Amino acid sequence: MANTHQKDKFDERQENIAHTVNETSEFFEKNKKVIWGAVIAVVVIGLGIFLYHRFVYQNQVAEAMEQAYPAENLFMNGEYELALNGDGNNLGFAAIIDQYGSKAGKSMQLYAGICELQLGNFDSALSYLKQYKGKEPVLAARAKACEGDAYVGLGDYKSAVACYDAAIGMADNVFVATYLLKQGLAYEALGDKAAALKCYRTIEDQYPQAVESYDIYKYISRVSE
Repeated sequence: MANTHQKDKFDERQENIAHTVNETSEFFEKNKKVIWGAVIAVVVIGLGIFLYHRFVYQNQVAEAMEQAYPAENLFMNGEYELALNGDGNNLGFAAIIDQYGSKAGKSMQLYAGICELQLGNFDSALSYLKQYKGKEPVLAARAKACEGDAYVGLGDYKSAVACYDAAIGMADNVFVATYLLKQGLAYEALGDKAAALKCYRTIEDQYPQAVESYDIYKYISRVSE
């Protein structure tokens, strides 16, 4: 009796499977043009993306990096105007960003921002620096600190303090003292001597080998009066 019941259940399952297969076959038969069209479309789109990346995007990346090389050399030599706007023979960072976006590397935004900062164009500097999306900690901290410098140039010391604080949080120990000193000066500009003193004391206590610590006592005495 039990065997008969099991056999009936088995037969029922087989019938269900057969029914499902039949329904699937019928659905495919009725819609095979649409299905094959969708499959072909996916293949064509995928192939198009591959070909674009292989023969267009990669070529543009190589071209952008080649264009960036002279600008980077000018930047390293302190020729910020030429590095930003070009020297007549080669593109500057501004034109490279306009033509290639980030294809020359995320650092283009950082380079351009620093150039604008050095030229005293603080709003433009912020515009570039805020677009920098690099993840490398030292450069990310440098970008944030440069934002702070731009805010100082604009007289917005509260925003500058926040940027320096962010830079301190992500910076390597080698650069923390620099950002602490800048933050302390921004606090002084805000009239917050206690916060400035805390920055200077941190340099004195935790970064005694940093260049900023050599005459930190004069900053400490200035806000301790």
